[in-house]
Amino acid sequence: MQTDISNLIKGQDVFFKGGGTLAISTRKQLLKALKDTIVNREEVILKAIYKDLKKPTFEALATEINIVIGEINNTLKHIDKWTRPKRVASSILNFPSTSRIHQEPYGRILIISPWNYPFALAIIPLIGALAAGNTIVLKPSEMSPNTTAIIQEIIQDIFDQDHVSVVVGDKKISQRLLEFRWDYIFFTGSTEVGKYVYSKAAEHLTPVTLELGGKSPCIVDSTASFKHLAKRIVWGKFLNAGQSCIAPDYLLVHYKVKDRLINELKEEINKAYPDLCNSTSDYANIINTDHSQRLLKLIQDQEVLFGGTVDGQLFVPTLVNEPHIDSPLMQQEIFGPILPIIGFQSFEQIQQIIDRFEKPLALYVFSSENSFTDKVIQSFSFGGGVINDTMVHYADKNLPFGGVGHSGIGAYHGDCTFKTFSHQKAIVQRSSWLDIPLRYPPYKGKLKWLKFFQR
Repeated sequence: MQTDISNLIKGQDVFFKGGGTLAISTRKQLLKALKDTIVNREEVILKAIYKDLKKPTFEALATEINIVIGEINNTLKHIDKWTRPKRVASSILNFPSTSRIHQEPYGRILIISPWNYPFALAIIPLIGALAAGNTIVLKPSEMSPNTTAIIQEIIQDIFDQDHVSVVVGDKKISQRLLEFRWDYIFFTGSTEVGKYVYSKAAEHLTPVTLELGGKSPCIVDSTASFKHLAKRIVWGKFLNAGQSCIAPDYLLVHYKVKDRLINELKEEINKAYPDLCNSTSDYANIINTDHSQRLLKLIQDQEVLFGGTVDGQLFVPTLVNEPHIDSPLMQQEIFGPILPIIGFQSFEQIQQIIDRFEKPLALYVFSSENSFTDKVIQSFSFGGGVINDTMVHYADKNLPFGGVGHSGIGAYHGDCTFKTFSHQKAIVQRSSWLDIPLRYPPYKGKLKWLKFFQR
């Protein structure tokens, strides 16, 4: 395998240096081919995702396929503008001149994608890397083998392997890939593995995007409207059985409305998932039994208000009351269908809890008071968030998606994806018809003019 990867990288290096990725018309053609193939093989992709996660067709279509198609459409619509050199104002010290920014592809890109949204989180960054003019090696997760297999088939059908290739295998293969020098690395996964990826990239000073996670809080103020409150929290928490990096990890609710919210959460769970054990249930599986058992251990010795049972890879939506802040449940990202509920009476209590953790990937706040939501947004650092809903910021192609601190480095979606995989090359073009002597020695008598023009 070592020789195969080495030869693959050499082939991509030759392909890139030969200009095989540079023509905008070629990039468009390949993006259109990718879109057409996905549309034509939609049912096959949905079946593969179902085999891996038992993800309902509606969820898989909305969060895996449609969002990819939307990303391709948006890229095709704007790629001419994105790739065009951008004129910017020139410094007066460089007069006469023009200044512009060229979008230059980095070169060889490594993308390592996760299992929780196995299709979308592999293909969306690939779209941006392709549009920016790079070669790509994609390493999908071995934990979602059926989706990985269909991704490999699609890529092999469309691309020259020296342009885009899929490498399959376990974490040892990922580790092997990280031993090589890349021009950019894009990783989506856990913070723990992200640190390892970052350390390997640092050996070659390779720039990275790390899309990680963390304990994303959901705050419910006493003034929050209950009209859609419980429904939106249940949807965001239990979509994909809670296996979303931006799912609400724990709920902070004002004591005045805590009991009412708990009752409504129970009602909404029953409405959303009335037949959990039915093969047509609208509820996904946990990725494997090991993860199910990990989740089960987290609720040991906890006060379970709802759920708490597991059957193989089916983990019932679970509500936990007032877990201790130092319990295992609160010391790691849950990444499953368990929602801890913690009451608060003051903003200071909210701060004490949130500040115990690293900066989260997402934060959600429900309130009817703008002063309260403004205070929350200004008081805490997080990747992105929503007021009076959960998770919906991910679907907005006009917003950058990414973390901060331990929840990630860099952002993507829409034009941010293109920019992520492009180096912004600055160019100044001077004219020869005039040359202002200010910058040249001797400097006597020029100091005041330097201050005048440069400050």
